[in-house]
Amino acid sequence: MVHHHRASLLMHQHQQRKGDAAAADDPLLQVEGGGGMKELRGRLADYACHHRKQHGQDALLRMLAGFALVSCLLLLLPGSPISAAMDDLLQLGRNTDEADPASPSPTPSPPLCADVANGAVCCDRSSHRTDVCVMRGDVRTHAASNSLFLLLQPNSSSTTFAEERIRPYTRKWETSIMNTIDELRLRSVSSDGDAAAPAHCDVRHDVPAVVFSTGGYTGNVYHEFNDGIIPLYITARGYDKRVVFVMLEYHDWWMTKYGHIVEQLSDYPPVDFANDNRTHCFPEAIVGLRIHDELAIDAQRMPANLTILDFRQMLDDAHRGRIQTIIEEEAQAAAAAVETKAAASKEQLSRSSSKRTRPDDDRVEKPRLVIVSRNGSRAIENEAELARAAAGAGFRVSVLRPRQDTELARMYRALNASDVMVGVHGAAMTHFLFMRPGSVFIQVVPLGTDWAAETYYGEPARRMGLRYVPYKIMPSESSLSRRYARDDPVLTDPDSVNAKGWQVTKQVYLDGQNVRLDMARFRHRLREAYGHWARARMQQRHRADSGAKQRKPL
Repeated sequence: MVHHHRASLLMHQHQQRKGDAAAADDPLLQVEGGGGMKELRGRLADYACHHRKQHGQDALLRMLAGFALVSCLLLLLPGSPISAAMDDLLQLGRNTDEADPASPSPTPSPPLCADVANGAVCCDRSSHRTDVCVMRGDVRTHAASNSLFLLLQPNSSSTTFAEERIRPYTRKWETSIMNTIDELRLRSVSSDGDAAAPAHCDVRHDVPAVVFSTGGYTGNVYHEFNDGIIPLYITARGYDKRVVFVMLEYHDWWMTKYGHIVEQLSDYPPVDFANDNRTHCFPEAIVGLRIHDELAIDAQRMPANLTILDFRQMLDDAHRGRIQTIIEEEAQAAAAAVETKAAASKEQLSRSSSKRTRPDDDRVEKPRLVIVSRNGSRAIENEAELARAAAGAGFRVSVLRPRQDTELARMYRALNASDVMVGVHGAAMTHFLFMRPGSVFIQVVPLGTDWAAETYYGEPARRMGLRYVPYKIMPSESSLSRRYARDDPVLTDPDSVNAKGWQVTKQVYLDGQNVRLDMARFRHRLREAYGHWARARMQQRHRADSGAKQRKPL
């Protein structure tokens, strides 16, 4: 599902961010990776040399050729000002929406409908991803007609009685999925005798409502976070928990899974819109959620410049209590297990104790590596070999096999305590959000998934402060190599196969491929991850020692 309508997303990327798409279309802009700058400098050098030979007898032309040669040499010097200027010129337009780190960031304009007058309905439909409407005044729910009413007093200065329609879900460009989302009618009406509007309030709230859908791609952890949880944080965090969530397509299991997070954003019980026939009245309603990018939060568009790291801190706060309960439950279970073995001899208990404290176990510090396992497509066929190789590289290894009913807090506990996560590209890689900044995320990238792996997980992981290590498999590491000829485009040119459309990509690369890691290659990634952990630990110890020395009394 993550890859759905890839072409539409690419078009949006081109319109909103321009840089990557422009670089792909224009060889002169391919200065990174493709060697475009070196090629340009080489061509200039060839031209200068050719020009000088052809007109060597003419003094004026010799002088011009000399200038060209000097310019060529300046261009070829990587550190020269002219070279740098040319690099900047050639990259002009690649990152038109990204601020220069050396220059002050411009103050972004507030979003549309950020300031709405009392008695008004305002809809911001400018985003490619989502619509957001704001109603301010006497707002009343009416589940029977799928409506929110804004009642205007007869003496109100507003004389416009309007109706807006909105599907409050953050994949606006995907018509097929948006058609599954309940449509709400936002109606401003006169309170003087309009029979359609609720006549009284059953529940009156003194805080705003945020109205959104938990339908769509719910059931896929990537979409649950990207399309729901993070946009909910973006939209609601500024209300400091003084907000009521009104949910369309309400699911009990969704609240069971994400209730701890919801409690971090609202002090009030949520409203199941379709199944609560009471009239709820609010002073304001925000209908729809704002979204910034894939698993991303743009600090410039957030109150108090909140970032994805603040979001992750909120996840820590949300799961801390439940994780502590799990630890206590495990301790009680372990104690009960010991009691059931009370008949065991002291010698056996002694051996068991010594085994638990051998130098190569608990007393030796080892980084913790978690393999997030997949069943079905894109599984690691030699997962056991991978686990042995990781253990041999010095890691303490565990394998997670998440299911639909796996408690989120248990996943959070395992990954929050890990130093390295390894997994194959897919929705489960969303769990990198649970890792501590500075940890290592190794994503195995199967054939045909380069773009999605980088866009959905690689770039967001870097933004969160992880050390992202992609491992792009060779054709020989793909199970597709056993089904297709060595020179088949499926193996040699995945881009041309992906160009045939989403369904082909899904069938060939997502649903029809497993991986068998070349451990000789993959051990390089394991060593890189171990080295990163070792350097980080050394730096921590150095800082701790420096702090201790500073605190030591004279």
